[in-house]
Amino acid sequence: MKKFGKFMTLVLAALVVAFVFKTYLFASYIVDGESMEPTLYDGNLLMVNKVAYDWQDMDRTDVIVFHANQEEDYVKRVIGLPGDEISFEDDTLYINGEAAAEPYLEQLRPNDGELFTEDFTLEEVTGEKVVPEGELFVMGDNRRDSLDSRSFGFVSHEQIVGKVDMRYWPFSQMALQL
Repeated sequence: MKKFGKFMTLVLAALVVAFVFKTYLFASYIVDGESMEPTLYDGNLLMVNKVAYDWQDMDRTDVIVFHANQEEDYVKRVIGLPGDEISFEDDTLYINGEAAAEPYLEQLRPNDGELFTEDFTLEEVTGEKVVPEGELFVMGDNRRDSLDSRSFGFVSHEQIVGKVDMRYWPFSQMALQL
């Protein structure tokens, strides 16, 4: 009977720890759509760190999940941070007037003679010259087929669910770095 009590205590403790992790630290998300292909595919399962930005600063190129509205969450890549001036010209990202590398796109660019990312300035798509304080400019990796900040504007820090830490399904595509 003593062993059963210890076993039940262990099970209860494991359930409490799992609840705390799921509720406060991490969340599991399913990719819905093609806007991040081929980095992420429709149906991929992601582990999202809900407290990452409590301990570290957000970086350009982080992949995040955020509340797009009351029913939907989106997964996109951070392109612009507060104070950044952003533009695209001839398929090149410019941040504060300097060309910025996007190595995560190199394998994605189709070789069809068309621009992968249409030219634009931040002011043309948002009406703002720089990313406002407390806001982010985000884009999908599938630049030709992505509903992102070019369409809906900035994402506020309050909308952010967390940073994508890993893709864990399907197992054949498991990755820690996106």
